Amino acid sequence: SHPAAAARPQAVKTSREARQCMATLTAQRVVFTPVEDRYYGNGCSTVGTVKLAALNTDDATVTVTNLGPVTCDTATPFAAWARYGVDRAAQQILGSRIVRIETYGSYNCRNIAGSRRRSGHATANAIDVSAFVLGDGRRVSVLEDWDSGTPAERRFLRVVHQSACKRFGTTLGPDYNEAHRNHFHL
Repeated sequence: SHPAAAARPQAVKTSREARQCMATLTAQRVVFTPVEDRYYGNGCSTVGTVKLAALNTDDATVTVTNLGPVTCDTATPFAAWARYGVDRAAQQILGSRIVRIETYGSYNCRNIAGSRRRSGHATANAIDVSAFVLGDGRRVSVLEDWDSGTPAERRFLRVVHQSACKRFGTTLGPDYNEAHRNHFHL
């Protein structure tokens, strides 16, 4: 076998579980494209992943920026969080709907900072959320508004962070460590 051939990603067929998950995403009115399964080696893969284009809330569409492949099992609670956690909190606390969720991405073949363990990003099982853009044009940023925003912006960020804690196995933010001062790791 040629060494370069071994380094190329291998494609595999989408599993039954992934197809069922994608049917759930469709029922949630999520706009997405399935991504071909790939194993990159060294514990890194994008298996059962989708590319999210937009999430539909009660009566609006929310775009998501900078996302690569994300596992369907992460995309499903992410879509529900956007609709029931983020959008509703924005309406109640900030008086405006969410129109965009900005992220630092999803898949990235790397370890947890300072460790030898693979990050959830290495299997496209994590999303880093950096900011929220409202229908009235305001942008609420984790970095800029967690401690320095208006009281309503600070409350909104804490409410959506707590909401994420209920939906995801791991939720990290500015109170966790310096590496997460500018985003929520879901």
